[in-house]
Parts: sequence; structure tokens; C-alpha cells
Amino acid sequence: MTSTTPLRRQPVQQRSAKRVERMLEACASLIEEVGYDGVTTTLIAERAGVAVGSLYQFFPDKRAVVQALTMRNLEKFIQTVDERFTSTALEHWWDGVDTIFDVYVSMHREVPAFSKLHFGDVVDLRLLDDQRDNDAVISERIAEMIATKFQIPLADLRLPISVAVAAADGVLNLAFSSEQAGDQQIIDDAKTMIRGYLSAKLP
Repeated sequence: MTSTTPLRRQPVQQRSAKRVERMLEACASLIEEVGYDGVTTTLIAERAGVAVGSLYQFFPDKRAVVQALTMRNLEKFIQTVDERFTSTALEHWWDGVDTIFDVYVSMHREVPAFSKLHFGDVVDLRLLDDQRDNDAVISERIAEMIATKFQIPLADLRLPISVAVAAADGVLNLAFSSEQAGDQQIIDDAKTMIRGYLSAKLP
């Protein structure tokens, strides 16, 4: 990624790191309650139990807090997929795709504000990287993981994975717009759709 960290300065002491973590958690809980537009830096500071001036020591504005939260969610997504790839016997690439899909759905259900933010599109289409849109960043990481795990040339994966990510995102938006936990029938249909498309494109 070519974007710089959203933090004005990195927390050095453990106490400062915990304070920043509280700000991120406060931001997530507020987005769950009032949406991105309803969140302010003052509300984040109050919910985190810190002074607004303390928040501004680390973040220039609300967008930067949400950017840091989104980057943390991306790291969690990649780490969880890596752990599943390592701990589970996956015989075919579609097992890997199913695993990635399941992790993404679980994050919608379990990670505060994820179903509202996803990977930042509601804030900025280039929140994760100032040179590429968010879907391109996610698609590249997914393609790299599948290429490494299943020995498929990365060049063969880039376009199909990009299309699959865009399609899955759109259908999952529909699934989670009607029910907080997601409409399971729509989620199942999305998985079937993605596997069918990729099966026509990959060996």
C-alpha cells in the first residue's frame, strides 16, 4: 500500500497504545449506533474516556480514526484467513474461496461496525490506499493468498478475483441490509454464484 498511516504519531508507550485502541473501539461502537455521519471526534473521545485534545494528538480528524479502524479490520481479515489456511485441510482452490467468504461473512456478524464500513467504501473509495480503490486492495491480497496456497499463477487470478469480490460485496450488501445477521438464503446464493463464476475461469 502506498498510503501513509492515518496516525499523526505512533503510540510509543503501552498506555498510549491502549488509549488509541479505546478510541478505535469507541469509534466502532458509535458507528454501530449512529452511522458514520453521526460520529464526531467529540463523541469518540467521550466514549473512549479521553480528552478531545488527546484524540487529536494521534488523529487529525474523524476520517483518520475510521481509516485506522478499517486498516485494523483488514489486518484481522488477512490474519484470520491465514490461520484458517494453515489449520484446515484445503484440497482445492474453491475450498480456499469458501474459507475467505466465510471469514468475510463472520466479520459482518461479529466485528463492530464492519457491516456498515466494510473496508471503507462508505467513507472513501480509496481509504486503504491513495493509489487504488479499496476493492482493488482487497482483491490483490485475496489473489496473493490463493496463488500461494494453491500454486496458481497470480496473473491468472487477478481479474477473476476482482470480479468475484465486487459481485460478492454487492450481494452481501443486500443480505445484510435486510437482516442484522444477514439473510442466510442470500448469503448461500452469493457463495454459489461466486463458486460458479470462478469455476468457469480457473482450473
